[in-house]
Amino acid sequence: MNITVLAVGTKMPHWVDYAVADYSKRFGREIQFQLREIKPEKRGAGINAAQAMAAEEERIVAAIPSHSYLIVLDERGKAPTSRELADWLKRWQQQGDNLCFVIGGADGLTDRLKQRANLLLRLSSLTLPHGMVRVLLTEQLYRAQSILHNHPYHRE
Repeated sequence: MNITVLAVGTKMPHWVDYAVADYSKRFGREIQFQLREIKPEKRGAGINAAQAMAAEEERIVAAIPSHSYLIVLDERGKAPTSRELADWLKRWQQQGDNLCFVIGGADGLTDRLKQRANLLLRLSSLTLPHGMVRVLLTEQLYRAQSILHNHPYHRE
């Protein structure tokens, strides 16, 4: 299974890159994990939020791997438990799905991109910095995989 995370934004703090790399190494051979940064649209000079999100949407759509199950992170999305996410991951693996998660930019994502998604996913009801979302998503995907393999990483 391939998991691609498309994240609007560049130049994350070192700890973000380190944590994402650390968790992504833990997946093993079953999951090929890749984080791809999408260049954010520059603000100012007459560019409003809607225009910026539209420009970012074009870059995101161009980067979505073909035949991917598209999961967009959104504050109004479903908020699974870690066990539920593991069940979803198992189903996606059984169906042979490749996954593409999208993390929006500072202004969010267009409604058109959200409507295109197979699933809207919420990681938290809290507002989180984008770097933290990258780390949290990668960790939760690793946790879901560890649950499926009865690895002691996850405890209840």
